[in-house]
Amino acid sequence: MKNETPEQILAKIFKKASEADTQPLIKKRAVAERIEIVCRTQHASIRLLMSCLLGKLIDPKVDPRKPYTEIQDADCFSGRTIDENYLTPFITRHELPCRSTTAYLSPVFRTNNRPLTLDIKLEGRPQNVISAAIQLLDDVVKKRVSAEDLLSELVRVLIGIRNENKTRMEILLKSMRTTTGNLALSSNDVLILIQQHLLCKNSSRLPVLIVAAAYRSVESKIGESVLSLNSHNAADLQTGALGDVEICLENDDAIVTVYEMKMKRISKNDIDLAVEKILRSSCRIHNYIFITTEKIESECDEYVAEFYEKPAERKLRFSTVSAF
Repeated sequence: MKNETPEQILAKIFKKASEADTQPLIKKRAVAERIEIVCRTQHASIRLLMSCLLGKLIDPKVDPRKPYTEIQDADCFSGRTIDENYLTPFITRHELPCRSTTAYLSPVFRTNNRPLTLDIKLEGRPQNVISAAIQLLDDVVKKRVSAEDLLSELVRVLIGIRNENKTRMEILLKSMRTTTGNLALSSNDVLILIQQHLLCKNSSRLPVLIVAAAYRSVESKIGESVLSLNSHNAADLQTGALGDVEICLENDDAIVTVYEMKMKRISKNDIDLAVEKILRSSCRIHNYIFITTEKIESECDEYVAEFYEKPAERKLRFSTVSAF
């Protein structure tokens, strides 16, 4: 793929993957199994792997196991630059089932500065997915499979998963229309649907969307509106957000209520971090509300209550810590 731009390379890869349809481009069983393991999750490993392979296709002289410029070898490269500049629009355009953010913000790969060789031990889960991705990079280096064939097969499998998801959704929607006809769902049916979604894997974003949707549905009546949501995978410190959902008064961008969702037990450290964010803010926060899936410990309730008794910290007003 000499003298081709990254966009042209990806267009050729997509064409090759689409034309293959249900016919695998790689026949080696062990390699095919590793591809399936990586593609069937939305783990950051898939984007890391794709960025490394694309880097190899852009410049054949680089080592696909070295997507970190901190390595400072002649054959290393910036995987994050490739991921953000070329993979993000490619994945979005073709609706591929991958994470929406770069792999290099994931805790597993963010702080690494070593080659992704078979002997490396990265902290993260699921280990079998991370190991499979690293093994596939080794397959390319050992010439068991070419970077072009591997990237094409990854895209082919992702296209298949995308189509499976769309078909499944169409069947579910058709079933729902058949069951309810033209009648709107009852309140109980809506609650059941929400509960079922909350029990699904990777549904940690849903509580945020539920609270935001609730405010949007009544904002004209209560005179409050929800601000645009920040990235789910980015830290509040990085985005400058106070929490997961931020509510402001109508016709005013001053935040008055903040919701923070936790799929774990609330700790004193969580409260201290919230206090730091509030003190950095120029807004006078009326309520800071934690919503958690776990039981609220009495020591947290007592710790929160202390903030009402400190005159110097009147702007720190936690209205409640409630269980979701």
